[in-house]
Amino acid sequence: MSFFSRFLKRQQPEERPLFYDIVCPYCFSKFSPEEVVFRAAHHRDDDEDYALGEDAKLNRYRERFGLDTVFDMEAVLSPYDVPEEHRIYSDNIVMGLNDRYGVVTRRRLCPHCHNELPVTAGKAPSNIISIIGASQVGKSVYMTSLIHTLQHYTADHFDAACMPLNAEISRRFRADYEEPLFERGDLLDSTQKEKLQEPFIFQFVFKDEDKAPLTLVFFDVAGEGMVEQDYLGLHGQHIKNSAGILFMVDPLQIRSIRDKIRINLGSEPGEWTPKYDEPRDVVLTLFGDFIAYQDKAKTNIPTAVVLTKSDMLHSLKDEEGDYIKSNSNVFRNMVHREWFDLTEFENIDGEIRRFIEKVDRPFKGTMDVYFKDTAYFAVSALGSNPVDMKIQGVVSPIRVDEPFLWLLYKLKYIEGRVG
Repeated sequence: MSFFSRFLKRQQPEERPLFYDIVCPYCFSKFSPEEVVFRAAHHRDDDEDYALGEDAKLNRYRERFGLDTVFDMEAVLSPYDVPEEHRIYSDNIVMGLNDRYGVVTRRRLCPHCHNELPVTAGKAPSNIISIIGASQVGKSVYMTSLIHTLQHYTADHFDAACMPLNAEISRRFRADYEEPLFERGDLLDSTQKEKLQEPFIFQFVFKDEDKAPLTLVFFDVAGEGMVEQDYLGLHGQHIKNSAGILFMVDPLQIRSIRDKIRINLGSEPGEWTPKYDEPRDVVLTLFGDFIAYQDKAKTNIPTAVVLTKSDMLHSLKDEEGDYIKSNSNVFRNMVHREWFDLTEFENIDGEIRRFIEKVDRPFKGTMDVYFKDTAYFAVSALGSNPVDMKIQGVVSPIRVDEPFLWLLYKLKYIEGRVG
C-alpha cells in the first residue's frame, strides 16, 4: 500500500455554523438557541415575577418519569423580557441575563421541560447516541463497559477526555453500574419499565480547542418497552432526534442458532428461561413510531448493529466458516488509535453482515429496507460468559468501543484511514 493511499478517506473539515440547534438531553426536544429560557438566580417576595412558585413544565417532565413534584422554584425568565444590553452573549449565543435587579443568571433551560442545559448546548452539536434493543440483550452491561472503556482508554487514544456532565451523574454511574460490574464482578439487574431511567450524559472533549466537544447521551430504555407501542411513544423522541443509534442484538434472540448455542455450551434446557423478543420486532416497532413518517419511510440516522455476547459465538466457530471462522478477528480485541481503521472495520462489518444474513435473514432484510446507513459489529462487554450471575475472572471487554468510534467517524469527529 502506498503512502498516499493511507489518506484517501480522511474526513474534510467543514465550516462551522454560528451556532447549532440544541437537542435537550432530558426531553430530547429540538430547538434553536434563541428559544432557551433562564432560571432566575434569586427570588423576591415583593415581586410576583420573581417569586418562588411551581414550575408546571418541569413538574410535567418529572411526573412522566415518576419523580416527585418540586415546589418553590425560582422564576423562569425569557431573554426577550430583558433589554438587549442586559443579555450576555458568547459565541453568538445568549448565555446569561442581567435581570432588572442587577443579578446575573447563566442557568439556561430547555423551553419545553425546563431542565438545565449543558454549557456547550448551542456552541457544539447536541449529538445523542441511543442504545436500543429488546429485553435481555445486555444494554446496561454494554453501556457500562463502553463508558468505562471510553474513560480509561479510548479517549486517551484520540487525545480527548470522556467526562460525566456533573457530579451526580458520576456518582450514580460509578455506584450503580461501574463498581458492581468492574470491582465486584456482579451482573446488573435488567432495567424495568416502571423504574426511573434518567439519561447518562457524558462529554467527549478533545484537547484540540478547534474541535468542538461531543455531548453523549445514553438513555437506557428498558428492553420490554422496545416492542410495546405505548411505552415506546414516551421514549421514541430521543431515538428520533439521535445523531446515531447503537442497536443491540443478542445471539440468543436468533432462533436458528439458539438451540445450537445451548447444545454446544452444554446447558440444561431449564437454565434457558428468558423469553427473547425477535430483533425484527424492535425494528417494526420503531417503524410504526417514527420511521414510517420519514422521507421514503427510511431513517438516515447512522445505525450500528451490535451483536452482543460475542464470546458465545466461540461455540459456533468452525474451520469451514459456516458461522464464524475459528481464527476470526471477532474474538480478538482491536485498539483504534488517532483514527478509525477502515480496513479492520470493513472486515468485521462484512463478516457479521454475512453471519446475520445467514442466521436471521428477515431481520437483515428489514434493516436494509428501513435504515439507509448501517454497519455491523460484534462485541463482548465482559470478555467471557458469566456463570450463576457472576463474572469469571477479570472483566476484559472486546471491541466494545468500535461501534461508537464508527459513529464518531460518521459524524466527522475523527478520521477514517485505510490501515
